[in-house]
Amino acid sequence: MNILANANAGGGIGVGAILMYVVFIGAIFYFMAYRPNKKEKTKQAELFASLEVGDTVETASGFYGVLIDITDDTVIVEFGNNKNCRIPMRKDAIVKNEKNE
Repeated sequence: MNILANANAGGGIGVGAILMYVVFIGAIFYFMAYRPNKKEKTKQAELFASLEVGDTVETASGFYGVLIDITDDTVIVEFGNNKNCRIPMRKDAIVKNEKNE
């Protein structure tokens, strides 16, 4: 009977310690996952806002081209010297604007 009383009285982790662990894990999640993702989205939004017709851009596939037309979510990029090689693509396929370099 005495053994049961000792186990129930003080043999566990307190609520404050558990709460501290939850806050600690939440802080790690924030600094490792959410914050860098937010910074990347802000940087990408600034890139899209700076795009203008005539800019030389690099696509996600590594091709360089010149912007011919820009709409809300798509762009038309001309590749090389061939005026017939114009490809429409989504804006998020643009990874770098050479004007900003």
